[in-house]
Amino acid sequence: MDHLVFLTGRLAEPALRRVLGEMSDGQTVPFTWEVREIGVQVAALMTPSLILRRVPRPLQATRLIVPGRCRGDLAELSAHYGIPVERGPEELKDLPQHFKLAARAVDLSRWRTRILAEIVDAPHLSVDATLARAAALRAEGADVIDLGCLPGTDYPQLEDTVRALKDAGFQVSVDSLQPEELLRGGRAGADYLLSLPPSLLWIADEVASTPVLIGREPSDEDGLAASIEAFQRRGRAFLADAILDPIPFGFTRSIVRYQRLRDRFPDAPILMGVGNLTELTEADTSGINALLLGMCAELDVAAILTTQVSAHARRAIREADAARRVMHAAQTLRTLPKGLGDALMTTHAKQPWPDTPDEIAATAAQVRDPNFRVQVSAQGLHVYNRDGLRLAQDPYTLWPQLGLHGDAGHAFYMGVELARAQVAWQLGKRYVQDQPLRWGVAADTPEDISGLTQDDAACGPAQAGADPTNRPSATT
Repeated sequence: MDHLVFLTGRLAEPALRRVLGEMSDGQTVPFTWEVREIGVQVAALMTPSLILRRVPRPLQATRLIVPGRCRGDLAELSAHYGIPVERGPEELKDLPQHFKLAARAVDLSRWRTRILAEIVDAPHLSVDATLARAAALRAEGADVIDLGCLPGTDYPQLEDTVRALKDAGFQVSVDSLQPEELLRGGRAGADYLLSLPPSLLWIADEVASTPVLIGREPSDEDGLAASIEAFQRRGRAFLADAILDPIPFGFTRSIVRYQRLRDRFPDAPILMGVGNLTELTEADTSGINALLLGMCAELDVAAILTTQVSAHARRAIREADAARRVMHAAQTLRTLPKGLGDALMTTHAKQPWPDTPDEIAATAAQVRDPNFRVQVSAQGLHVYNRDGLRLAQDPYTLWPQLGLHGDAGHAFYMGVELARAQVAWQLGKRYVQDQPLRWGVAADTPEDISGLTQDDAACGPAQAGADPTNRPSATT
């Protein structure tokens, strides 16, 4: 059985022992453990060089676990001690889930549903502008660039655009209501054509592009079925689209159409256009994409067509990419889409407040330095140092209690942290001091958007003769 050594600091040691004890109490854990407090007050201040100085070898262990906020290259530690060294979670209470996830690694690199990303104003863009837009869409997760033609708008650069995209390694679809534009796109080398009702099937005889088949109207299931059967008889590639209608104009009925399509043609490749939901519903699109890609996983939908026109849908491709991976993993593992990744948890956290007010108070009672710590519980924002614990739900209530009126640097730092903490409390998100809030796939989150780190943050009342850029960590 593995034996794990957990390194920690003085403040966190009691909580770490309590969590590990609770994990072992009455449960079968696949390891034995010991805790070593290495003579630092704040675990987050631990560095590889400090560990090398204070933890002698050999270590009687199969793995060494360092605090989740320990920065630096752990490869040096692994080489020095001759065992794997890994970071634990940033919050102690996440240890049970951390080891659960480690025990069941989930592969999110796989998916089945391709993403066609439409450039809805393609006729208005130059070839170079389209290439730049396509590169951005591919970086977000798109597999095929869909050139959206506009009714009544000439697209003289269509052929040049298709060829340039193909030369740059893109797969391309041409999306038009005009037969002539579909023919032009197909002859230029487009991979897909959207869309061919029964009256336009002849276009597929003129070009090698894979067509998306639709009925004469969304309710024309028999017309779509006849087209599918014709292409199957010929052994010709296609995608079939039952048309997803927006709410409240037949959305539920259209979902039933897709199910009937799958029941009638178990092996037919299906395309679903999801923009009628993401673009035309004023709700956060991450949840909409999660639900729709879950349906796609159940129906084995081969591809979706999506757009990013409305500002509220500007992350739709990233969301669809994350959702298709999670839902494919759930489908493959035959498990609920829970605990497989948090990219789609953009607004609320499953466990936003790891510590209770009593536990925060117990930690605060041990602090003997002037540096402010900030934590969030269901009751609000907790700020503490050696001078006591303050609790409020509004930073303006806390401000007069901090004594920072004459220290602009510290006031700025605490303003940033309290603003983050208030947002986290209001939304039910996880807050970690000195780190930006995590928004999942809804926003790019750099490691440190403020420029302040745990090591150089101004986090306590000014002290005579002290360098305000070289203060102890604000975290525990």
